[in-house]
Amino acid sequence: MRILHVITTLDVGGAEVHLLAQVKGQTARGHHVRVLFLKGKGSLAPEMREAGAGYVGKAGAPGLLRSIRWAQVVHSHLLKADMACAVLATLAGRRSRLVSSKHNDEQVLKKPLVSLVHGVLGNLPSRTIVLSDHVGRFFVEHGRLSAARIRRIYYGIDPSPFESARSAARADLGFAPEDVVFACVARFAPQKAHDVLLRALAQVENKRIRLLLVGDDPFGDGRRRTEALARELGLGPRAVFTGVRRDVPALLAISDGFVLASLWEGLGLVFLEAMAAGLPVVATNVSAVPEVVVDGETGLLVPPGDPEALARALERLALDEELRVRLGRAGRERVRERFGLERMIEETLSVYRETGAAGG
Repeated sequence: MRILHVITTLDVGGAEVHLLAQVKGQTARGHHVRVLFLKGKGSLAPEMREAGAGYVGKAGAPGLLRSIRWAQVVHSHLLKADMACAVLATLAGRRSRLVSSKHNDEQVLKKPLVSLVHGVLGNLPSRTIVLSDHVGRFFVEHGRLSAARIRRIYYGIDPSPFESARSAARADLGFAPEDVVFACVARFAPQKAHDVLLRALAQVENKRIRLLLVGDDPFGDGRRRTEALARELGLGPRAVFTGVRRDVPALLAISDGFVLASLWEGLGLVFLEAMAAGLPVVATNVSAVPEVVVDGETGLLVPPGDPEALARALERLALDEELRVRLGRAGRERVRERFGLERMIEETLSVYRETGAAGG
């Protein structure tokens, strides 16, 4: 099959990492894959090529049209790419082979005009893949999508890179053996509510609780503002900022837990990575998070925007090593059972076949 993936950006993020896994799996099965992106630096382009993509590059409308005509199936990711592909695939007579993926509950769709436009363009693809039941309901309600064309496919990961033994490199980041380290891997965007997380850390009584904050803000000054807040709260070395890192499995291996204070989440690929690493998760009870993190079984869920509740959850896990181990083991098993990589790739290819793409 000739598969064209079009994504808004190709920098490090959940949707982009998910796409990388799809490209690896699809090319390994003998399919011919191209990847185009619309904006940004394309920092994942070399890895896409290494994964087997025959062509990777930034494209405007003419380049998109040429590749759409080449493809047997066109798969768009993220709103801007979805809208562009809906228009261009229709013009090229390839709308029946167009598949769209929804990776988040896009809050902009709550605006009436945006919702109206999406209701027209968003229903042009033959199939729409959503990564959680919550996102499916959200797009039916706010994106005005037809439920009949929606297929839910959970993200899947290869858990083996995250199942490494606990690393001895904690000291390199300034952590003592007695510290309880909670990793947070996320873009510094308002959605991730890093400010709530830092205010929670400021409230905890156990001063051995430390935060390992991994990520950056490629489109703004979110990280700089968060670092300023950490200084204002007097957190000092209790909050360690690393910037973007490509050794996330190693960083999870030196951590005792994972925490994310999101205001909304389509699913949260990083939750799967943390659970595969055997870490208990502290997260907010929003959007699709309960589909991934089971409260009291694989982690602890708290209300969004509530630093006090978040602080209590962190302290509870910090004080109870047995609980951390139990939740971490259950999380690892849940990833193996429900969020496998091979399942995700095969279910996606099955949706392509529903469009008749395998027939040429």
